[in-house]
Amino acid sequence: MRLRPCWKNHVWSYDFVTDRLNNGKRIRMLTVIDEYTRKCLAIRVGHTLKAHHVLDTLSTLFITEGIPEYIRSDNGSEFTASALRHWLQCIGVKTA
Repeated sequence: MRLRPCWKNHVWSYDFVTDRLNNGKRIRMLTVIDEYTRKCLAIRVGHTLKAHHVLDTLSTLFITEGIPEYIRSDNGSEFTASALRHWLQCIGVKTA
């Protein structure tokens, strides 16, 4: 059963959106939202975004917004990287 958010910072979601510029170059956007408030917490844009970019973005958010109880993502390689999973586990964030 899918975990339903019940309060602010209960469940966050993060994912990548891909688009192309007028010149045909691909860009990626890392989006992070609080599922309860529906607030967009971050949009990070770049031509290449890797697991360390995800970790950097989340680190900043955890300082400015607080630490969520759960974080939800698909199984993209940037989200399943062992360093990122280990870091989330060490600070007490569960995956939904």
